[in-house]
Amino acid sequence: MSTHTTVRALTPPAIRARKGGAPLVCLTAYTTPMARLVDREADVILVGDSLGMVVHGLPSTLGVTLEMMILHGLAARRGTTRACLVVDLPFGSYEAGPDQAFRSAARVMAETGCAAVKLEGGESMAPTIDFLTRRGVPVMAHVGLMPQSVNVTGGYRTQGRGSVAAARVEADARAVSDAGAFSVVLEKITEPLARRITEALPIPTIGIGASAACDGQILVIDDMLGLFTDFQPSFVRRYAELGRAVEAAVAAYAADVRARSFPGREHVFNDD
Repeated sequence: MSTHTTVRALTPPAIRARKGGAPLVCLTAYTTPMARLVDREADVILVGDSLGMVVHGLPSTLGVTLEMMILHGLAARRGTTRACLVVDLPFGSYEAGPDQAFRSAARVMAETGCAAVKLEGGESMAPTIDFLTRRGVPVMAHVGLMPQSVNVTGGYRTQGRGSVAAARVEADARAVSDAGAFSVVLEKITEPLARRITEALPIPTIGIGASAACDGQILVIDDMLGLFTDFQPSFVRRYAELGRAVEAAVAAYAADVRARSFPGREHVFNDD
């Protein structure tokens, strides 16, 4: 008699309950095949608006649309079994107010089947996060460096340097936690600041360029695998150089085509 074990995906409450426990493993994925490869190890799969750059070749995340997020969110959902799937709300889809944010989030969740949405912003977004969570939308928050706001902050610089800047990031983190976020991404902030926030908050902190002091870590999968080679963030450790491997494979294939040579596969072309 065979047995079948149903794998249940991790939920936002389950992620929240990991506070202070085993570090959370988080990665981005934008396609079904990549989500399947990541799902075995990841606690959270984020369909990040970074797809604008690493998949669509945009200069920043600002050109990403809600339709793009839904398309890739649905693709990632098809490849996700155990991880908690979170989808970014893109620039312009939630900043106008709680009502706009709820419409966008409800559409994303209904059309992709994701477990939660992520949005950027601290104290200014706390009322929106409260509004969403009270209406059944789990929210992962994001403070520190916020890529959707780089035109205001002046670039991709480390945030929280100096007492005033650090206090601002801490206030942002407390505000989103108090508003009901089940976790918060801390991006590109100093290690002492990340440690203080992590120790103070009752929800998990997920670092990206924010040191090992956080409750978990997230990386853009294409950065981690060496697939996105336009630039390499200083905090990213590359665990593979797949971009170079792809280039070498393409060059080898092109050489075979030009030489009309397919070593070891000649029998494929025989009629008998």
